[in-house]
Amino acid sequence: MATEIMTPDCEILSSRVFNTNRELIYRAWSELDHLKNWWGPAGFTNTFNEFDFRVGGKWRFIMHGPDKGNYVNECEFIKIEKPSLIAWKRHSKPLFQVVATFEELAPNETKLVFRMLFNTANECRKVKAFAVDKNEENFDRLEDELKKMSQ
Repeated sequence: MATEIMTPDCEILSSRVFNTNRELIYRAWSELDHLKNWWGPAGFTNTFNEFDFRVGGKWRFIMHGPDKGNYVNECEFIKIEKPSLIAWKRHSKPLFQVVATFEELAPNETKLVFRMLFNTANECRKVKAFAVDKNEENFDRLEDELKKMSQ
């Protein structure tokens, strides 16, 4: 699977415009001290076991659900272009790649585009049932972290 545009039935696309500069939002994604505060849907916490932020580096963590469940995530960074793009592939199921892009629309306005790319439409459909709403919750948490970072 490549980090290029896939067919719509193999892709989950989420985006939001944030009232902050691109460098700050990139830092929230690329610096562990910030990422650990907001990554995941509402109510989730994380245990980060490894965060080697470079191409070929590993990102290993466990997401702890608010009610129950621990979700192991094994990822590898495959493309990093500061401050405009971060991409990784998951080595744990469900298998997919993520491409996050940060586009500066104005000095304090940045558009985040978050793409989840799957090998098959069936794999995508299974995750899409819950991921769209959960991605929005994740963006809400990111927004909160960005406010704290800009104070």
